[in-house]
Amino acid sequence: MTEALVLGGGGVGGIAWMTGLLAGLAESGQDVSGAGLLVGTSAGSAVAAQLGSGLGLRELYDRQVEPALQSAEIMAELDPEKFVAELGAATGSAASPRELRRAMGRIALGARTVSEAARRGVIESRLPSHGWPERALKIVAVDAESGEPVVFDRASGVPLVDAVAASCAVPGVWPPVTIGRRRYVDGGVRSVANADLAAGAERVLVIVPLGAAEPLPSEYPLERSVEELRARGAEVAVIAPDDPSAAAIGDNPLNPATRTPSATAGRAQGRTLTLPWNGPAD
Repeated sequence: MTEALVLGGGGVGGIAWMTGLLAGLAESGQDVSGAGLLVGTSAGSAVAAQLGSGLGLRELYDRQVEPALQSAEIMAELDPEKFVAELGAATGSAASPRELRRAMGRIALGARTVSEAARRGVIESRLPSHGWPERALKIVAVDAESGEPVVFDRASGVPLVDAVAASCAVPGVWPPVTIGRRRYVDGGVRSVANADLAAGAERVLVIVPLGAAEPLPSEYPLERSVEELRARGAEVAVIAPDDPSAAAIGDNPLNPATRTPSATAGRAQGRTLTLPWNGPAD
């Protein structure tokens, strides 16, 4: 049975919530952290890399809730609705998703942010291991100039830290990441979760900290990707935050203070869930 775990974007609050959710699922006898394929977008790329590090879910959970173990983060102010509205206004003339991605790249390239080095230090702090795992891991980013998506994996020759940093480079908030002669921005510019990249798996669990709706036009919207995966015979489940989890993640998922409450709420939510393929027999 080929299983894929697809992890979407959602800031530091989303990282914590997904980690807690996975821990809660495991505690209820539904450990999905060993999926053969990991697909990570933005915050999800960090969680996917953490899962491939060799640490267990309990250790990863502790890294979200124990202050002494938490990664070094940089505070960023973000009102998601305002942010999307401002990006929409700046990219309103884009006639296609690709043009939109290029417009987003221009915004990112022109923004004043912290340095790449400072931001890379944050990503290094998040990852227990800086080497690619042996199992399949796909990390999604977008070329800031061309607007073309890219999927980094073990064979790409790109350091894991750089791949995760690129996937987490929210346009206008964090600096685009330089890899070779190109610069890259957040994989969420392509899709909230890039679930289509799980094609071929027989079971797919998609976890989306900010919900299933695409904030920007996409060629690969989650709803359609799920329909296509199911049409190919895959069992697919999508998990978004319940009300307590959404409240814990809050209006600014980039705020490091959201980590402990988000992880705690995610763990509680995970304990209550039953995945479709683990339900009672008919």
